[in-house]
Amino acid sequence: MAKSKAIDKTQIIGDFKTHDSDTGSCDVQIALLSARINHLTEHLRTHRKDFHTRRGLLAMASRRRKLLDYLKKHDLDKYNEMLQRLNLRR
Repeated sequence: MAKSKAIDKTQIIGDFKTHDSDTGSCDVQIALLSARINHLTEHLRTHRKDFHTRRGLLAMASRRRKLLDYLKKHDLDKYNEMLQRLNLRR
């Protein structure tokens, strides 16, 4: 069985949190979703016919898009910073 690269949630939360006890702000949620999306994208490059995972990936991408739209509406500077930090194009 091959080892998969696990997503280090504590590291991502530590990098994107806005205060000490922050675990669910928009920034953290977007960063976690981006990590999961990147992980599943690599999985789907190997397993092209895994349609159940593909459906989950599309749902995650949609949720990240909604969170980014919310962030853009409420804090444009933070939105631009997030796009740059996560290397997302928009």
